[in-house]
Amino acid sequence: MIRLYSDRDLLDAVKQKRKLFLIFWIVTGVVAAGFLACVILYLRLPYHDERGNIIVAVTSVLMALYLIFCFPYVGICLKRVRSYCKMLRFFSEGLKESAVLPFVDIEDWTTRDGVDVNVAVFGVKNIKRDEIMYRHIYVDGEKEFPPFRAGDMVKLVTQGNLLLEYEILTPHETEGETVIQQQTTQQGEV
Repeated sequence: MIRLYSDRDLLDAVKQKRKLFLIFWIVTGVVAAGFLACVILYLRLPYHDERGNIIVAVTSVLMALYLIFCFPYVGICLKRVRSYCKMLRFFSEGLKESAVLPFVDIEDWTTRDGVDVNVAVFGVKNIKRDEIMYRHIYVDGEKEFPPFRAGDMVKLVTQGNLLLEYEILTPHETEGETVIQQQTTQQGEV
C-alpha cells in the first residue's frame, strides 16, 4: 500500500501555521504600537494645533494598510493552513474504510472543508438494484495524483472520502510495456 501522508506532514503544517501566526501577531503589534503612539501624540498637542490633522491622516493610513493586509492574509493564508492542519489531525481520529473499487474517471478540483482536492471517481456496484453507482474519493491537492487509469482495480483506505492509502491491484498496461515484457520473456526462453 502506498501512503499519501507521513507523520512529518502534520508537523510541517503546524510549523507553517505557527510561522504565519507569528507574522500576523508581529504586524498587529507594530500597528498597535504605531496607533498608540499616534493617539498619545494627538492627546499631547495643544488645542487647535495644525499638526493634529497630520496625525489623524497618518493614523487613518496606518489602519487602512493594516486592514488591507489583514483581509487577504487572514482570509486566505491562515484560513487555508488551519483547514489543512485540521484535516491532518482528523486522520488520527475516526474510522477508516477499506474497499477494492474500479477507477472510473477524474473530475475537476473542488474544495472540501477549506482544502483543495482532486476528485477521483470510483464505481461501486449496488447490490439491490444491480447497477453501478459512483463514489467520489478526494485526493489532496498538495500531493501528486496517483497513477490511476480507467478500469484499474484499486484497493483504497479512506477516511471521510479522503484518500489515505492506495494500491493498484490490476494495472492496465500500455502497448509499449506489453511489447517490452514479451521481448524479455522471449530472451529468457532462448
